[in-house]
Amino acid sequence: MTNSADSSPPSGQAIDPQLLELAQQVFDLARRGDAAMLAAVIEKGVPPNLRNENGDSLLMLASYHGHVDAVRTLLERGADPDLRNNNGQTPIAGAAFKGFESVVETLLAHGADVEGASPDGRTALMVAAMFNRTAIMDLLIAHGAKPDARDAAGASALDAAGRMGAADAQAKLRNA
Repeated sequence: MTNSADSSPPSGQAIDPQLLELAQQVFDLARRGDAAMLAAVIEKGVPPNLRNENGDSLLMLASYHGHVDAVRTLLERGADPDLRNNNGQTPIAGAAFKGFESVVETLLAHGADVEGASPDGRTALMVAAMFNRTAIMDLLIAHGAKPDARDAAGASALDAAGRMGAADAQAKLRNA
């Protein structure tokens, strides 16, 4: 059994409204980046891979909102750096999308899969290239991301950057 939980009740059981409120407060801690309180609630028994109704883990929320201390705290307490949400997105792709280089760096330092693709085959490098996040691209490539990887439609990071008009990313990928 994995160390994961979500807010879905077992079949046929209603969720206690107080428990739901408590879970929402824990998710809010991750969104706000309250590393100290996240550490405290995990030490009291909240699973580090707790997931909401969208499948977003505490780590996904902290990563997407750019809270590097909360990300580090969760990872140090057993959060899975590659746990995907219901859309198949990873915390590293969320951080790349938002442009949080220090979060990407922290995830990589704790074993995040640099090539972990979403169901459509899109990698964090492709996401970073689409949004012209060249510093994140450098970091991902330095950790083994493959610039020539293709998504399910056959598009590469260079193709994605081209579609979005990300000129700096295109130049970097042409030189990679």
